[in-house]
Amino acid sequence: MSESACGPDIFSCQQCGVCCKGYGGTFVTTRDIEAISRFLSITPQAFERKYCRQSGGRSLLGQNGDGYCLFWDGLCRIHKVKPRMCRQWPFLEGMLVDIRNWRAAGEFCPGIRTDLSDETVKAVIKKKLSATPA
Repeated sequence: MSESACGPDIFSCQQCGVCCKGYGGTFVTTRDIEAISRFLSITPQAFERKYCRQSGGRSLLGQNGDGYCLFWDGLCRIHKVKPRMCRQWPFLEGMLVDIRNWRAAGEFCPGIRTDLSDETVKAVIKKKLSATPA
């Protein structure tokens, strides 16, 4: 089994884009909006008008008719400045709330390992979350 600084490698991105499709949308923080806006050379206000929708008082990246993020085009067009939620995938708080979320994500994401114990997966997710910059 491969190891990293956070423990066993439980995820290896396959760049398939499945995580860029649907599943409730991608929340963007103020910091995300500012970084992506600079990258696109537009104002944060223009970015939000053109590329976001509101849900629960928060901004989410918009999606194309096929359910993919507006920035997915075979590869992420904003990869260098992708939102925190995307940088964290699949190491999300929701995975710790119910470990079955990890197993369910593993059904569609080919990079997620589901052959490890729940305790191992939880421990690695906690370490990854604490190591992910805001």
